[in-house]
Amino acid sequence: MINLNSKSVLITGGSRGIGAACVKLIAEAGAIVHFTYKSNLEAASKLVQQTGKKKKIFFYKMDFSNEVNLEQRIIELVSKIRKIDILVNNAGIWEYGEADKMSLREWNRTMQANLTSMFLITKHVIPLMKKNKFGKIINISSTAGQRGEAFHSHYAASKGAMISYTKSLAAEIGKFNITVNSVAPGWVDTEMCKEVFSDKKYKEKVRLEIPVQRIASAEDIAGPVLFLASDLARHINGEILNVNGGSVLCG
Repeated sequence: MINLNSKSVLITGGSRGIGAACVKLIAEAGAIVHFTYKSNLEAASKLVQQTGKKKKIFFYKMDFSNEVNLEQRIIELVSKIRKIDILVNNAGIWEYGEADKMSLREWNRTMQANLTSMFLITKHVIPLMKKNKFGKIINISSTAGQRGEAFHSHYAASKGAMISYTKSLAAEIGKFNITVNSVAPGWVDTEMCKEVFSDKKYKEKVRLEIPVQRIASAEDIAGPVLFLASDLARHINGEILNVNGGSVLCG
């Protein structure tokens, strides 16, 4: 039922985790997929091979947390792709930080990776979507942006701002036939959580605290992203879609 043939999609942070699952699922729906990766060329190449030779997938190296001349690099990327129907802002980092010990450098690194880069790439994609009178922007936020998260206040702040940005943009550019929504995952069993989940007892505690008794996989998040990217969601705008198994009940 979901057909993205002829659609051009840009996914940031697409070489692993949620991003990689989105690349696979959206490519399988027939879209031309462009994705960025931070540093692991081997992982990016392997993902393309796994998805299939018949799929049109292109990848570009970009470290949003530490990119020199970030806006210029983004302008060059968008200009190179030229047509972007669907934008998935997924690139981001999740780092530990105690509020009274966190350095400004650590704070700014998270803000650039999670928030500023999203703003800049969205800013330069919007004109393309306005010109084509069509667009879908999907921001990967987090339940941390809704309820906060101790020892990760910079991460929670960046995701909370992303949620507010999503709603604001939805109201601003909806008239151009551009919808803006967000998917807010809870715990997801990906490489980002590998270190914290190395403690098996803690991982089991997390699992048991989720009403459905299961920690989400990357594919569990990619499915809702695909839905929002499809015509099935054409009248959904400014929505924060929580995907957390019922662990955080807020809309």
